[in-house]
Amino acid sequence: MLGAVLFLAAPFLAQADTLTRQLELGMSGTDVTALQTFLAANPNVYPSGLITGYFGTLTQAAVSNFQTLNGIASVGRVGPATLPVINLQMGNSTSGVAPTITSVSTNASNNTATVSWNTNQAAKGVVYYSTSPLSTYENGHTVTIGGSTAFTNTNYNTAQSVVLQNLQANTTYYYLVYTTNQAGNISVTWPTTFQTAN
Repeated sequence: MLGAVLFLAAPFLAQADTLTRQLELGMSGTDVTALQTFLAANPNVYPSGLITGYFGTLTQAAVSNFQTLNGIASVGRVGPATLPVINLQMGNSTSGVAPTITSVSTNASNNTATVSWNTNQAAKGVVYYSTSPLSTYENGHTVTIGGSTAFTNTNYNTAQSVVLQNLQANTTYYYLVYTTNQAGNISVTWPTTFQTAN
């Protein structure tokens, strides 16, 4: 069973206890991540549980479900009537079943790079990388990512490291970290880059 997906903006998660702006279809940011994490705590509100940092149609449907449950007009956007209700409830919730990825670092030579990171709970991970920007797509309960992959071992740990081999010298690589905990909950960092040496 796959659970919630957490898509982090930059390699680190910015915590948000309250939302400070109205949110709607097409927006992105750490506040969207916080909203999705809150909504995913109730599978009846957000059955797909995707936490990507992007306010897509699944998030819109979850907001509509939340509005219906709370007696607010079901418009699918976090507007002036919905914002204070969500903020009140977010302040009283414990959020985040997916692992939180922190301390992402890279150490690159001319043809290898080591990508390391920590998680707040035991997880296993994959690094996706490519010389062109990575493509990411939400699919039901998962995120599909284009590019080559390098896996950590199959053991669940809170500190992980992956060596990417056979890289091109003096080249910019795009990469992201994808982790899964034992419950199947997924966290993904926002794609970023590293440069190999000459």
